[in-house]
Amino acid sequence: MKPVKASAIRNMKPGEIEGKLADAREELMKLRFQQVSGQLTDTSRLRILRREIARMTTILREQASAEVVEGEG
Repeated sequence: MKPVKASAIRNMKPGEIEGKLADAREELMKLRFQQVSGQLTDTSRLRILRREIARMTTILREQASAEVVEGEG
């Protein structure tokens, strides 16, 4: 599975991003359980998911801080 690009995430609404973020966190948790039990074959997926979660979180924070700045001005 290909990682989601930041430009694609920025085009989403905050609610959509939060939904995808929740799905990614849930998938990461399942993959961690598979890794511990020795069932995980594609370990690179863990790294990709961690980075996607970080990317989505960063963009959500950027959007939130941009709203605050616009509200002040």
